[in-house]
This record gives sequence, C-alpha cells and structure tokens, in this order.
Amino acid sequence: MTEKSFPTQAKVVIVGGGVMGCGLAYHLAHEGWTDVVLLEKAELTSGSTWHAAGQITHSTSSFGLGKCVDYNIGLYAGALERETGQAVTWHGCGSFRLAYTHDEMDWLRHTLSVGRSLGFNIELVGADRVAELHPFYNLEGVLGALHTPDDGHVDPTNVTMAMAAGARQLGARIIRQCRATNITRTAGGEWLVETEKSSILCEHVVNAGGTYARQMGEWSGLQLPMTSMTHHYFVTEPVPEFEALDKELPVIRDDRKVSGYIRMEQKRGLIGIYEKENPNSVWHDECPWDYENWLFDADYDRVMPWLEESLNRMPVLADLGITREVHGAISHPPDGNPLIGPAPGVRNYWCCCGTQIGIGWGPGLTRELARWMVHGAADISMRDYDPRRFGAYATKDWQVVKAHEDYCLRHEIPFPHYNRTEGRPLKPSPLYEELKLRGAVYEEVYGFERPRWFARDGVAQNDHYSFRRNAVHDIVGAEVRTVREAVGIMDVSAFTKVLVSGPDAYALLDRLTANRMPQKTGSVTLTHMLNRRGRIELETTIVRQSDDRFYLVCAAFFEQRLLDHLEQNRAGDDVSVTTLSEAWCALSLNGPLSRDVLSACTDAPLDNASFRWLSAQEISIAGHQVQAIRMSYAGELGWELHMPREACLDVYLALRTAGAPSGICDYGSFAMNVMRMEKGFKGAGELTNEVTLPEADVMRFVRDDKEFLGKEATLAGQDNLRWICASLSIEPDGVNDGHGGEAVLLNGEVVGSAASVAYGHSVGRILAFAYLRPEAAAPGTALEVVIAGEARPATVLGAPAYDPESLRPRADARIEEAAE
Repeated sequence: MTEKSFPTQAKVVIVGGGVMGCGLAYHLAHEGWTDVVLLEKAELTSGSTWHAAGQITHSTSSFGLGKCVDYNIGLYAGALERETGQAVTWHGCGSFRLAYTHDEMDWLRHTLSVGRSLGFNIELVGADRVAELHPFYNLEGVLGALHTPDDGHVDPTNVTMAMAAGARQLGARIIRQCRATNITRTAGGEWLVETEKSSILCEHVVNAGGTYARQMGEWSGLQLPMTSMTHHYFVTEPVPEFEALDKELPVIRDDRKVSGYIRMEQKRGLIGIYEKENPNSVWHDECPWDYENWLFDADYDRVMPWLEESLNRMPVLADLGITREVHGAISHPPDGNPLIGPAPGVRNYWCCCGTQIGIGWGPGLTRELARWMVHGAADISMRDYDPRRFGAYATKDWQVVKAHEDYCLRHEIPFPHYNRTEGRPLKPSPLYEELKLRGAVYEEVYGFERPRWFARDGVAQNDHYSFRRNAVHDIVGAEVRTVREAVGIMDVSAFTKVLVSGPDAYALLDRLTANRMPQKTGSVTLTHMLNRRGRIELETTIVRQSDDRFYLVCAAFFEQRLLDHLEQNRAGDDVSVTTLSEAWCALSLNGPLSRDVLSACTDAPLDNASFRWLSAQEISIAGHQVQAIRMSYAGELGWELHMPREACLDVYLALRTAGAPSGICDYGSFAMNVMRMEKGFKGAGELTNEVTLPEADVMRFVRDDKEFLGKEATLAGQDNLRWICASLSIEPDGVNDGHGGEAVLLNGEVVGSAASVAYGHSVGRILAFAYLRPEAAAPGTALEVVIAGEARPATVLGAPAYDPESLRPRADARIEEAAE
C-alpha cells in the first residue's frame, strides 16, 4: 500500500482485527455504515482469536446472551458462508453439560426454562442418553445433563475471515500490517487515530484491541478494566476408537470434574481446562506490541489435577500423547462480562473488547454494538456489558484480583445472587462496621457495599447459595413483615446522587425527561431519560431544591450513564453537574411507625399538611442538617434521608435508638426488592435500553404536552407494541420461586419471559414482571410460568398485589376508612 492510498478520513475507525473487530465491521456495514476502516497491526486473528478452541453453546442462563448465541450459531451453521462465499467450517455436533449434584441439576433446570423462553432446541436428559450419544465418557456420578443438539464448534480463523470478507463486500476497508500508535480527541470533537503509516480522522473510534485494549485506552485517558489471563487446551494423538465413527461426538462440558470441556478435534481429542486454583495473569502493565500468534509454554503443574481427571473421565485418551499444547492469553474483565458500548466520559469512543469467549459471544454482541452506534440503542439489554458499569475504583491492581476470581469461577455454578467477594470492600459507607456487627451480609454495587440481608436466629452471616429457598428466605420474610407492620431502616448510600445547577439546569433536565419537571421548590418527580429511539436510558428521582438547583437520585450502576447523558446533551447550556455519590450518604426509613420514629429525632412537623407525600425538606436530626424526601420504594409511609457522609452514623444511631420501642429492624436489598415487586414498582430489570415506555407500561410518567428527547418514538411506539411488561401472580410450591428469564406460556405456547421474580411474603404468592406478547398481557389472563422445569399456573394482575390503591404511603384518613 502506498502512502497516497492510505485513508485520511472515515466515519468509523476500528482498531483490532480479531473476531470482535471484524464482527463489528461486518455488522456496521449491514446496518448501513460502510465508511468504516479497520486497522490490524499484523494479520487478522493474530491476537487471541486464532488460538480459540471455537466452541459455542445454547447452555446459558442469560436471556440477552442467549439471543446472541442463537444468532451466532445460525451464522456459523450456514448463513455466513452462503452470504460471503467463504468457508466457515462448522461442526454441528451438539453438546452436553453434565450435572453431578442436586445444585447442578437445579442450575440445568433453570437454564432449560430460559432456553425454552428463547425457543432453543434444548432438553434435560439422563446419563443413559449421554452414553447413547457419547459412549466413551465415564459417567460415574452423573445425575443428568443438559443436551443442546444445535451446538458445535467452528474454526475461529475462518469465521473471522468470512466476516471480514462480508464487511469488504459491503464497502468497509480493512488495512493489515498497520499498527495504531495513538488515539486522541481533536478540538473539534473528532478522533485522530495515528498509525505507523499515517493518521486518520474519524467521527467514531472503536477499541477492539483484545489483549492490547487496556493500554490502548490509556492513550485517550481511559481506564478500561480487564486483565489477560492464560488458558490451556491440549490436543492428543489420534484416538483409535474415533476412526470408525461416522459422526462427531458431542462436546462435553464437565464443570465439576474437568473444570472445562472435552471434544473431538478431527480424530483426536481436545481437552480445555479452566483451573480453579492458582490462575495465571500476564502483561499487567503492557502487552508487547511485537507479539503475534503468541503462546506460552504449557504449565502442567498448574493444570495437572484437572488434566488427570479429564483422562479418568475420557479413558480412551489416557494412554495417548499430547501433540499440541495451546496456552494463550484471553481478556477477563473484573466480572467476566465483555466491555461492549460507550467508553465512560467521552463521546463516540466505543469499546468492543474484554471478551473472554469471542467466538461464542462475539458476532451477536457486535451486532448489538453496531445497532447501538447506528440507531442509538441495542436490541438486547446491554446493562451487563456497558463499560460504564465500572468507576474510578477499578484500579489496575483491583482488576488483576477480580480477573483471577473470575477465571476460577468460569466453570462454577452461577448461583442466583452469587457474591464475588475478592478485592472488597472498596467503598464502604460510614455504617459498614456498625451494620456488620448487626449481621449485615453485603453485596457490591458500583464499588459500594450495600446490605443484602441481616443474619439472625442462628443463621450464619454469610451467603447461602441455592436455586431453591434456603435459610435466607424466612429472614427476608421477617424483614419485610417488620417494615410492613412497624418500621425498618436501610442504608441506601449506594444510590447515585448528582446535583445539577445553574441558569439552564431546568431547561436541560426538562428536555431530557419524559415526565413533568418538579415545579415548586421542595417538589419531587419520578421520571425517565430516553435516547432518540425512545428506549430507556435510566430512571431517576428529581428533587427541586431551588429555582436553579436540582438533586437527582438513581440506581448506583447508572452513575456514569447519567453523567454522560447530561454532558452529551447539554448543548452549551450554563449548567454545573456535581457528583455527590461518595460525599453524601442516604438512609431509607419505612413503615407505618416511621413518622413516630422520625418525629422523635427532629423538631420538624411531619404530618401530611406540613410534609406532603412526594416532597422534600431540610430537617435537623442529631445536630445535622438532612434532606428528607417523603417517598417510599417499599410502598409504605416513609422517608429517604440524604446527608453529608460525616452525618450518617449519628443520624442512623439516633433513628435506631428512637425506633427501639417500635421494634425497628435493619433490612437489606433482598427485602427491598420483594416489597417493590409487591407494589408493582418496575426496576432496573424491567427498564432497559431494549424497551420503550409504552412497552414497559409506564406511560403514566409521560407528559405529551412537552418536548423531550425520544418523544416522537415514544408516542409512535404506543401503536406498535412488540411486547408489554405485565405483573404476574404465580402459584408457589414452597421450594422453587424462580430467578428471572423463565418462559411464560399461554395455552402451551411461549409468549414471553420473566424479567424479575420474587416471592411476595406479604401476599403469599410468587410475583413476577414479564415481557409478554400484547395478546397475553391483559389483566386476568391465565398463563403458566416454567420454574425449575415445571409449568406453574399464573395470572396477569391488573393492579399491585399489595395496597393496590397506594393508601399506605400517604398515611391519611383514607386508610382507616378503607379498613372499615
């Protein structure tokens, strides 16, 4: 290539030519963006892609990821080759995931239900069926298996080359042997990508750098959390027993014994291992730029316990030699999920990296990223992959600790609410030690420690994992009961807390929110911010503190998304945005006796006339000025109390002392979730980027007499509903309550899936939010929900299961009248 022919401008520049970069170029072109240049420092696939084992499975409990996997398998199994004319080399041999314990069987039953909601070809089978299709595997101790017949494996290089060919055919340009050396933002807001050859100016830049992605991010002042972990697989000598086979054996995923997978590689055996101890990370500071097709020497000492067990499980491999050792580096973000989406704090810098299973996940995720870039929103929920889910707390040292943890969990049971405890606490509240002494079991949200539940009655103060009810079930029920009957207090300091002020603060927020802005000082509004497709960016509470000062509160993991949304839509407004999330703390006081408790701690009048529902005032508690907001996520009389960090412990202790005669209890996020489900309050699991406000059935928060971002799509969407979020009441069996993603049936046909599920202790039923076809969402409709492999009777609710008239939060005379 001559210097003259090198492009100087493009709409999009993608840096990295592995399966992720080529997949994005391919899908951007399919979405209509063809002015795309992809840069690869060596040859396509020469980073992590080329040494991938190439397996892919429908066996996933993630609803969104399941959609990606199903798309990928269809692409590999014929669609991509038919389109491009390039060989893909698909082996559709199917696969089994084995279970040796009852917990593993419960996991497979849950995965089966999620797969059914997605229309997968998937079944739970006994060991005899595994033996029928795979006669060479030692099935001692196996209780059952998940059979996914449409699974298989594919040649990673061929897939990548085929997507590259498809991108080129549609007009994208791919430049090999051209290393990017810097990525910087210009004064005009464009991105300048410098390379060994020349520079390219572009509107959008994409980091698809694989093991180089973190250090590439540093060029632009970005902290992209991921660590390179090394993974082994081994290929044996030819297996004599395979010679007579007329079809390929299914892939075996043996999480317990092998901590990995075993499959055929032509007539040889292939064994992949994710060791559960002493994992190895490399390149903590920088991956060498001259590494191409790089492998490390095999470390047999590290993997030997699992390698030996793999030979015990597959005896036909035991006496064979190993002819190929593949020990390569793969990116692992702190939580194991890829970084797919906008980089934090900048415009039009996109992450397409941190993918530990590029062949299994890549094409589907890059399709969603392409839709996000071109149309403003992806078509699956991207919450788990959004790079903005991490904050400044994700330092390099912490990244390494969490990547090691993630690697060891790769083949462990993904229990509901699994608590990843390494590298914590990072951002404890001032109540951390006090609540720990009171029995708090914590979870991490955006680096903050938040109580889940409080140990009592001899139940151990640690996580209790199961797909079934366990000891925590009754404890959560007791917390809910105390809040409903008396009063409870929760540390909600993890909430995102942002102050928006200045002459144009009202104008900016008004055009970004679908609901009417709070009109008077001290008034409160719950509202949603949307993108141009009318899809939900986030839900927030806005408190008007003065004419030009607004206090915003939303879920912790939306902090950077909120900051970016404000910044990228301010259009020259005279506005100041201040993040108070760590400097301020918050407590939630709820229950019919909450007014009595709070009154004992403040001189401020708290009656309905003096302190109305959905209003805010500054009051004094324990000598500290506190912003009190009369609102309740629990659906009871209650207040949120927001204050500077240094006031939190004093205020908490004062309330706890005042509440002692009333039997006040501490409660956590598990009880909070139950109570919001009982009240029919939709949360982060329902309000995602894949749905509009009419689909989420929250149009009561929309004012169509004002202009706001996403209004046109919102109103148009009312006449074109793909699905509707409905509340369901489900018959309990006393054992399994569900966890989200379950299939919902109407007359035996799948009509949707559950988004959130919880047992409603106040009403004695399982409650769920489910996205359903419109014809299945009418109140009173009889449905079934598949929980733990069994279809349960369910009914669509027309009102909240608890306090449907919302009398209790207002705490006025109408409650007594209704009771009479």
